[in-house]
Amino acid sequence: MNIALWITTSLLTAVYLFSGFGKLLVPREKMAGMSDAARWVLDFKPGTLKAIGALEILGAVGLTLPAVLGIAPVLVPLAASGLAMIMTGAMIMRIRRGETGAALGDGGYLALTAFVAIGRFALEPFTG
Repeated sequence: MNIALWITTSLLTAVYLFSGFGKLLVPREKMAGMSDAARWVLDFKPGTLKAIGALEILGAVGLTLPAVLGIAPVLVPLAASGLAMIMTGAMIMRIRRGETGAALGDGGYLALTAFVAIGRFALEPFTG
């Protein structure tokens, strides 16, 4: 179980770092023009997108850094829980926009972050 949690955590860290830095560095209009699935960014102000990107980056760092450094590893499941809340909001937004396929993809990320949160809180915690 520990190996599965580490693999999932590593993949989620990469995804959220990439996504978060994309929201911080790529202009909103350019991001919306990349694909139809990215048109949702036009529903948000640039500052809101930057805040979401910053939260994704913080969540990604919180998924791995505390466990690797051995400093406050309880932050790992808390970061996973925070990212799960972000993905819940993403799913709600996609469903409201009628983008069911994208909502299913967001649901996959929600399931993975919930797996890490539950796994590190109860199944295979770092402490005890």
